[in-house]
Amino acid sequence: MRHFLTLLDISPDEARHILQRAEKIKRKLKEGKPTRPLEGKTLGMIFDKASTRTRVSFEVGMYQLGGHALFLHSGTTQLGRGEPIEDSARVLSGMVDGVIIRTYAHETVQRFAEYSTVPVINALTDLTHPCQVLTDVFTYEEQRGCIKGRTVVWIGDGNNMAHSWINGAVTFGYRLRIACPAGYAPDEKAVAAARALGADVSLTHDPLEAVAGADLVTTDVWASMGQEHEQAERARAFADYRVDARIMSYAHPDALFMHCLPAHRGEEVTADVIDGPQSVVWVEAENRLHAQKGLLEFLMA
Repeated sequence: MRHFLTLLDISPDEARHILQRAEKIKRKLKEGKPTRPLEGKTLGMIFDKASTRTRVSFEVGMYQLGGHALFLHSGTTQLGRGEPIEDSARVLSGMVDGVIIRTYAHETVQRFAEYSTVPVINALTDLTHPCQVLTDVFTYEEQRGCIKGRTVVWIGDGNNMAHSWINGAVTFGYRLRIACPAGYAPDEKAVAAARALGADVSLTHDPLEAVAGADLVTTDVWASMGQEHEQAERARAFADYRVDARIMSYAHPDALFMHCLPAHRGEEVTADVIDGPQSVVWVEAENRLHAQKGLLEFLMA
């Protein structure tokens, strides 16, 4: 049984296949010739965290692929009343053809996958967000060609997005530079594991050093879901890590800017950058739909 809990769950060749299929599925849709390989299939969608792009992209994606998506919020299911994850996995995988989970603890999706008899997709945990980086690589390659050997810069918190960019350096072969304040670095084990697999990952506290000559600059909010009580403290710590025109001027002139959204203009990014000519965040947002359709077909067709 194949699951997608991190980018390391697929090989570089499999990742390339998924993106090629995503490109073809997107092109066919734009031509009015939708691809429907999941006719009669059903996707269970378990959400503990709020969502806009994740829910809409998976639900619409399943419909466009010929299948059906079923939204399940933990607060209105037996999971919210204390049913063991293992029991829910056994029950749901007997009724649906695949499951996505958007939750807090990464252990939750791991335990669910262990007892599931259908593919499980990590739609975000506090540790990783692999669907987003799969999408971001897809978007970069649409705009600029193959990302292998290019320089990607992550500026900000060493959070779940940073961890997925680290894993992606193994899968896609780009150079990754991470600029974060002291005390907010990504998990050391994730960095060490990626380097052991041959990834080029470097860390610095200087965003200007990191962004010099970069091909892609990306960031995220300073306080993720569940960290709102740290907002003031984080605003002070990240004050020098705002992606603005000065920081972008150090990147390659052809560099792109990405953000997984939602964004707080004036905090982690200025309005002139996210709404400027180097930003591809709106294409990136739409591409969640197409990249995930490639993933769904790979796991469920």
